[in-house]
Amino acid sequence: MLAEDRTQASDRELVRRCQQGDTDAFRHLYRRHQQKVRSLLYQLCGGQVLDDLVQEVFLRAWKGLPKMRQAATFSTWLYRISWNVASDQRRKFALQRRDRAAIQSDRADVAATEAPDLMQLHHRELVQQGLDALAPEQRLLILLHEIEDVPHKEISKILGIPIGTVKSRLFYARRALREYLQQQGVYP
Repeated sequence: MLAEDRTQASDRELVRRCQQGDTDAFRHLYRRHQQKVRSLLYQLCGGQVLDDLVQEVFLRAWKGLPKMRQAATFSTWLYRISWNVASDQRRKFALQRRDRAAIQSDRADVAATEAPDLMQLHHRELVQQGLDALAPEQRLLILLHEIEDVPHKEISKILGIPIGTVKSRLFYARRALREYLQQQGVYP
């Protein structure tokens, strides 16, 4: 297949080819989706072991592709794997409290390298702290819907809950974040 054709190939076609053992098709899926996976995992787990987590997501995806039945929902399926990997990692963090300090240090380093608008940096850090204060599923809902623009229906599939429940939980997650920012004097 020509390179131009491959860039136009749908996820469905690439998954079908992967299921036939085409590793180039998987490389293309990786390139197409790795930045969103990386961003989601960073928001859920921090940057300390980010490369390992991204690798784990795509390793699980490769191993699971032969059993995947609905190739059209690859991105939803990949988000679900990302959520599972992030959940596993959070359990490890809970057992290793010392890692939490290292993650906070990584975030401070990232914030220090950005533009020097101190108020913007302060607000960005407060939003990050507010996200960190949320329950993991609330944080995931906000990240998927507000940052990644994933529709309610897809989030429903990722989490395995009804759309109404997604909307309700998203409402409460937004409210919790708003209340945190109000307490910090950022949100009116």
